Amino acid sequence: MLLKIYPDNPNPKGIERVVKILRDGGLVIYPTDTLYAIGCDALNVRAVERICRIKGVNPQKSNLSIICYNLAGISEYAKVNNATFKLLKKNLPGPFTFILPACNELPKIYKNRKEVGIRIPDHSIVREIVHALGNPILTMSISEDGEQPEYLTDPELIHEKYESLVDLVIHGGYGNLEGSTVVNCLSDDYEVVRQGIGILQ
Repeated sequence: MLLKIYPDNPNPKGIERVVKILRDGGLVIYPTDTLYAIGCDALNVRAVERICRIKGVNPQKSNLSIICYNLAGISEYAKVNNATFKLLKKNLPGPFTFILPACNELPKIYKNRKEVGIRIPDHSIVREIVHALGNPILTMSISEDGEQPEYLTDPELIHEKYESLVDLVIHGGYGNLEGSTVVNCLSDDYEVVRQGIGILQ
């Protein structure tokens, strides 16, 4: 199913439709401030496992990232000291993934790695979904090696490719071709481990 939602003024009925699918354990593809991404309710272990199968990822060995609504939401799922909080506050919302120590609120599927990637994209659609859901969303970009650019940016072509694998694709306009900047915050010496769209302040 392809659902049009306008980023300038996300329709509450459309957002609620997406949230219902996520609450039922469904998978959704949505726009972010970087690439289009596939996501689910981050606290639904079966849905998380389903995404990992689709992406060919081992959840025990791969870094998993979640989208939170705001900075207050981050502290529920990751450990943030004062210096890290200041860094996050300067750069979020924005095209960054911050790798932080995981908290106990996350299911065991995350705790085996003891760390979690945190995103707060500067994009109204996905943030409104997270806000309405009341839980973070597990997120993975749909990018694949050798993928043709239009299948990463055009929501109609994304729908054509993924409609049999996910429950809904959101048409929120054309996406970007570059991912987020990944910052390792597991120690006091922050390290940019992947440079993407975001320029760290």
